[in-house]
Amino acid sequence: MADRRSTPKGHFGSLPNILTYGRILAIPALVACFFVTADWGRWLAMWIFIAAGVSDFLDGYLARAWQQQSAIGKMLDPIADKLIVAAALLMLAADDTIAGWSLWAGVIILCREILVSGLREFLGTLAVSVPVTALAKWKTVVQMVAIGFLLAGSAGDKIWPYTTLFGLSLLWIAAILTLYTGYDYLRATFRHVMPEGK
Repeated sequence: MADRRSTPKGHFGSLPNILTYGRILAIPALVACFFVTADWGRWLAMWIFIAAGVSDFLDGYLARAWQQQSAIGKMLDPIADKLIVAAALLMLAADDTIAGWSLWAGVIILCREILVSGLREFLGTLAVSVPVTALAKWKTVVQMVAIGFLLAGSAGDKIWPYTTLFGLSLLWIAAILTLYTGYDYLRATFRHVMPEGK
């Protein structure tokens, strides 16, 4: 059997890239779970999302460990993350798990993701790389945990009555961290586009 580590660097079919493709393909399955009226639909949605989060960690770790970083992987990895988060938030808003004032938290998170994607693309044209800060990584962790609890939602409330409330609380924390880390990206952008001392 061929050693996976022998896969050429940047290979389209490398395991890290396959994991990224899998996250994108998981989105229709996640959305479909919301059309299931039984509780198992919510539990399945939660586990699909958890699996996507684990694959996000694994593809980056394996790409570095096996020296399989690729242009397509660097492009698709953040896109896959944003797509599945956006799909989950939209479906949670559609079924009123996220409702009222909590919709603002979801809007803040989605707007930040679009803003950062645009800024990264712009900075890329200037050959400027903005490293991910530790706080941004914590924001992502809080955001993913919040969405996981919210996906369990009403089904989770039957086991622990505060499941949805806990998820909404974490979502607001993620939104606050989102505002701060988004400001960091804006500040980094202005440093590179504004003349010194202006």
